[in-house]
Amino acid sequence: RRRLTTFPPEPSFRDASLGAFACAWAEFTPCQTPITRYVSPTPFVPENAADRADRCEEILTIAALGLKKRLEHTGAKTAVVGLSGGLDSTLALLITALAMGMLGRPATDIIAVTMPCFGTTDRTKNNAVILAERMGATLRTIPIGDTVKSHFKDIGHSMEDHSVTFENAQARERTQVLMDIANQSGGLVIGTGDLSELALGWATYNGDHMSMYGVNASIPKTLVRHLVDYVARDNLKKDEDLTHVLEDILDTPVSPELLPAVQGKISQKTEDLVGPYELHDFFLYYIIRWGFSPRKVLRLAEQAFAGRYDRRVLLKWLRS
Repeated sequence: RRRLTTFPPEPSFRDASLGAFACAWAEFTPCQTPITRYVSPTPFVPENAADRADRCEEILTIAALGLKKRLEHTGAKTAVVGLSGGLDSTLALLITALAMGMLGRPATDIIAVTMPCFGTTDRTKNNAVILAERMGATLRTIPIGDTVKSHFKDIGHSMEDHSVTFENAQARERTQVLMDIANQSGGLVIGTGDLSELALGWATYNGDHMSMYGVNASIPKTLVRHLVDYVARDNLKKDEDLTHVLEDILDTPVSPELLPAVQGKISQKTEDLVGPYELHDFFLYYIIRWGFSPRKVLRLAEQAFAGRYDRRVLLKWLRS
């Protein structure tokens, strides 16, 4: 009630003479009761297809309107998006294209930058290129491998040492490229990080955690997938090629691609490191939206994920 004021009490509960609220109390004996109601494992994502479509349409519109207003207010000439071929950057590009359409501006005002490096696979690189072309954005391909190697030489870091330095140097170089292109073109860097990543700290400080306007910052990872899927289905009759590339992006494992690929395939899968996003988003919903305690969130999670995750696994990822 201190945070949310959208549920005022009924007038009948107010005692005008006291200027306060009257409450009736009854004696009871506390006891543990079983939860009998259904608890959805995907609270951010409606399970009904029609409701889910309405939610996706509303969220895409809200996000695009917010970016539209920012582009207008700043007088930005371009919107610069780092395109990896993954879900988050794909959604950021789709939202940016919607905003440009609302402004009546050409899609060429979007500069999509793909920056292949040590962990980039042909699949993600090709999907990024095709996506930018289908959207009509201005595509720039800037390999950063040589620059990062030069940086490693400067700081005395071995190419064989695949520690956090190896990973973060790539993310920071990509952010520098995006920021400088934005300066060149009088534009804004559009951030791609989603709510789940930000909550987990799954971003590189002074790297991909920085942008000039983060369109995905309040969208959880599980919902990102459905938003991209919604656009893919909506475009099936309009642009089959766009739908096909969106579907392949949806089928690609979630990965930052900061470690070298193995036999041309992604070697680094995010959920192997940070845990299942469906659990993190479940926890986030009840903590952010309702402010529930960890104990209460755990109890609801045990109900929602019964038979899929045991208490030990739920506790492990709730702690993180």
